[in-house]
Amino acid sequence: MKSFILMSVVLGAAGMLAGCASVKTADFDDIKCYTLKNKAGTTIKITNYGATVTSIVTADRTGTMADIALGYNDVSGYMNAVDKPYFGAIVGRYGNRIAKGKFSIDGEEYELATNNGENHLHGGVIGFDKVVWDAEIVEKNAVKFSYLAKDGEEGYPGNLQMAVTYTLTEENELRIDYLATTDKKTPVNLTNHTYFNLKGEGEGTILDHELMINASGMTPVDSGLIPTGKIAPVKGTPFDFTTAKAIGRDIATKNQQLKNGLGYDHNWVLNKGGKAGQMTLAATVYEPTSGRFMEVFTEEPGIQFYCGNFLGGNLKGKAGKTYVHRGGFCLETQHYPDSPNQPAFPSTILVPDDEYKTSTMYKFSIK
Repeated sequence: MKSFILMSVVLGAAGMLAGCASVKTADFDDIKCYTLKNKAGTTIKITNYGATVTSIVTADRTGTMADIALGYNDVSGYMNAVDKPYFGAIVGRYGNRIAKGKFSIDGEEYELATNNGENHLHGGVIGFDKVVWDAEIVEKNAVKFSYLAKDGEEGYPGNLQMAVTYTLTEENELRIDYLATTDKKTPVNLTNHTYFNLKGEGEGTILDHELMINASGMTPVDSGLIPTGKIAPVKGTPFDFTTAKAIGRDIATKNQQLKNGLGYDHNWVLNKGGKAGQMTLAATVYEPTSGRFMEVFTEEPGIQFYCGNFLGGNLKGKAGKTYVHRGGFCLETQHYPDSPNQPAFPSTILVPDDEYKTSTMYKFSIK
């Protein structure tokens, strides 16, 4: 496939439309990239192909700007990505894994694609990361992406109408608001799959980043990364990030869970405080050389920390630099993996006349 550069619809600090050009490919029409920029100079780009965050440019402690999100300069990179890293995309209908691609609702069994060994991952063969969403500029520095996933799409029941709104605030917060409704009972677990490197995309590994996860428990997994159904305490294990530590500090520890994930690729059970429906602090990440600091707030009960175990130097990013092994990390706010098959986990079943409504926020600053 040819390379198609993402053209931009630019929203400045005043929220004005500065210019627009469509990109048409052999497969899709009207692929665009929307640029959000605030007074601090933070710039975030998002394409309607997969509702994907393609770039996050923020300042370090010296004021030098760098792009801290892994990704590509053109649409074909996202369409034809080797190893399907899901850079920056909205994934679903069910983010993360469903065991053996099967679940039941009210006694009826549904079969999904098994695109991750014997399991289902991130919505299947053509998940939400591989479709073109409708886009609408809704307010100053905010863009809403909408998509209707039809009944039976990728094996899921129900027509699922979704909206995902990205907002960049003057406080350097990227807020993501999710909304969905259905006409049949269906599992829903949406998340954003941005890979971060706070030194800058392509600038080596993230093992020196200092991570805190506000969670005293995690969900252990088998060799296929499917939860066992238990919640295990993290205290005294390599999974204890209750106090910030370097990501690489314990990653080589001989631990069966680390072996199963080839490193960190697990769900943490967040310590939730405050009122229902309020975002609470889930995680923080500090990169010492740049001084960049990121906080993650969410309404979700869990967060998947993934440290780029499957990056292997075969992908090149926007600046032409190779994405090395563990060259990026993800903090995907979510319900727990395989919840449709785990009755003890918080339910992910959306029913008609109800709404799936949740918010997550990534806040960028310096220390």
